Amino acid sequence: MSESRILERQQAIARYRAGESATSICVSLGRSREWLYKWVKRQQGTGEGWATEHSRRPQRSPARIASNVEAAILTTRRSLMGRELFHGAQAIAWELAETGVLAPSVRTVGRVLERHGLVTRRRGPYLAKGTVYPALRAERPGHVHQSDFVGPCFLRGPVRFYSLHSIDVATGRCGVQQVPNRSSQPTLDAFWAIWSRLGLPEHQQIDNEMVFYGSRAHPRGLGPLIRLCLAMGIEPWFIPPAEPWRNGVVEKFNDRWQQFGPLRRTINGRTAVDRANGVFEARHNAHYRYSKLGGRTPDAVLAASGVPLRFPEQPDAPRHPLPKPTHGRYHLIRFVRQDGRIDLFGEQFRVPPEALYAYVRATIDVGRQRLRIVLDGRVIDQHRFLMR
Repeated sequence: MSESRILERQQAIARYRAGESATSICVSLGRSREWLYKWVKRQQGTGEGWATEHSRRPQRSPARIASNVEAAILTTRRSLMGRELFHGAQAIAWELAETGVLAPSVRTVGRVLERHGLVTRRRGPYLAKGTVYPALRAERPGHVHQSDFVGPCFLRGPVRFYSLHSIDVATGRCGVQQVPNRSSQPTLDAFWAIWSRLGLPEHQQIDNEMVFYGSRAHPRGLGPLIRLCLAMGIEPWFIPPAEPWRNGVVEKFNDRWQQFGPLRRTINGRTAVDRANGVFEARHNAHYRYSKLGGRTPDAVLAASGVPLRFPEQPDAPRHPLPKPTHGRYHLIRFVRQDGRIDLFGEQFRVPPEALYAYVRATIDVGRQRLRIVLDGRVIDQHRFLMR
């Protein structure tokens, strides 16, 4: 507030008290009579600071949430963080509703967090570039699992290990299994252990790690995991090389595991890692809430679905090498570039020109020994594919 305005008000009131007419004062100052009488009234009702402008902010705001609710929001966030669960605005609103607190909207919860400096902005979502991708859609529990290795990871000792992660895409349930290395038998043992807890999937989606498919020297040899999947009635799906985001559900989970899993603790030995992974897996499945699940936990979604799961009939995984399957299918998603070829584990196949710069699905039918190339749901080419 400038001193000239304060002086103007003081002089106007002094002239008015001296008997000068309101009209004369207002004309000389270029002010309205309402302005003059406002300050006359203000001068009568207050002390020496009457000429200073008062804040026009309302003394109470009907839209502002109650202090006890705001405190509950902050307390709930700290509680969720302490339990290593999601602690954003949506998760807080769900938690408050479950504990019986009349929670405000998610946006209001977000504003409370912003006001206290507890919001970290993140980059925007991935924007599709227009190329149709034949994604494998999860329709029910046990329909699709996405799996991926994380590692090598290191502990004191030194202890070196890998962590295999699987997600049931429809429910968000996770399976976490430690392996000493990514050779054939430990990989089969890890998948078997996870399937024993999550159930056997109908479709198993993975990337193009050699342990998953076999060897580029023998592209039709059916690697250990392909053989195990086909023996159990599971169809493996291999995402395009160098496109890990196609396994986006498990990739996000990998970040969560690295943030909240056993690597954040001082752990000595793989036995302790197994115990910590078991605790993390149980906590995730029972307590983590996802927007895509309507705020429910993975275990709650499975229970509500009523879908029966299929489990391995024996406790231990079959021993490597497994016999060659005589039936079943596996799939590879590939992007067709300018040369018009796709690579199937080291073997090249030319595809029709209509598939240039598009994603195709290569499906190998082991029983019929046929390779089919599918574009937008249509078979555009097929080949005899003798298994070796």
